[in-house]
Amino acid sequence: MPKSSEHNEWLPAQAQAALRELGAALAIARVRRRESLRAWAQRLGVSVRTVQRLEAGDPGVGMGVYAAALWLIGRAPALAALADPALDRGAQEMDVQTARERLARRARDPQAPRRASNPQAPRRESNPQSPRRARPGTGA
Repeated sequence: MPKSSEHNEWLPAQAQAALRELGAALAIARVRRRESLRAWAQRLGVSVRTVQRLEAGDPGVGMGVYAAALWLIGRAPALAALADPALDRGAQEMDVQTARERLARRARDPQAPRRASNPQAPRRESNPQSPRRARPGTGA
């Protein structure tokens, strides 16, 4: 009897399709290498049924099993690139939107103080009448 889990029911269709494609690609890789289901199951440390579920793209198969199967075909390094922040379009679009909002605020209020660094950092007011402190070890 196949494993069932609540997360399988609400998994987005695109994610389900991607898992099916991944499973099919892993099945093709195994067949091209002329390896049996039993051989892969032994190498992965799982049952033959789990390899069949993996090749079907079953979302109930553990991420570690998918990772190990990718390792078997020499593709494990590709896993890290899947969530590379540099390729995160959603975050990039949010950054662009935030920059546009800042520009719009500046256009409305050109006298508003501008902060070059972290907006959450506490502001340090300069006092022209206070003497400058020398940094330790600089002799200044």
